[in-house]
Amino acid sequence: MQSKIIQVAGLAFTIAYAAFIVWIYATEPRSFKEVTTSAEVAAGTYEINQEKFNSALNLFRREQFRAARNEWQQADPAQRDARTQFYIAYSFYREGWGRVYFDQELFRQGVEAVNRAIALSSGSPLTIDDPDLHMHTAAELKAELEQGLERSWSDVNPLKVLRTRK
Repeated sequence: MQSKIIQVAGLAFTIAYAAFIVWIYATEPRSFKEVTTSAEVAAGTYEINQEKFNSALNLFRREQFRAARNEWQQADPAQRDARTQFYIAYSFYREGWGRVYFDQELFRQGVEAVNRAIALSSGSPLTIDDPDLHMHTAAELKAELEQGLERSWSDVNPLKVLRTRK
């Protein structure tokens, strides 16, 4: 009877270990911190670092967009917070916006970030109540970013320099 218990326990341990190895290969963590973050996401206990988020927001308001993005990426390393991803996308928009032309690469990265934000918003429209922003929904931001990626004859319009950044 005791040998049967040992065999069952050994089989359970082997299956759990195999599942852990498969999970490690699937998530491809680069550090132990990423392993713990992935475990928090899987357990449903993941939360962003609010202090880093607020620090990034202050940098964003001072128009230090790259530094703000770095802080937001540290605040949300698993990219699981819709609000943080929205602000990251908005920072790509603000940095890539120009009076004469748009930075296509920054706008592409912004579209990726806003798509993550929309996917994370769990079906309801993502709305950010921030009086410093001119666009408050993810749909508005996505439309503006995609419009900036399109090439058209209006790109050569000299009156384009009079438009305002949102």
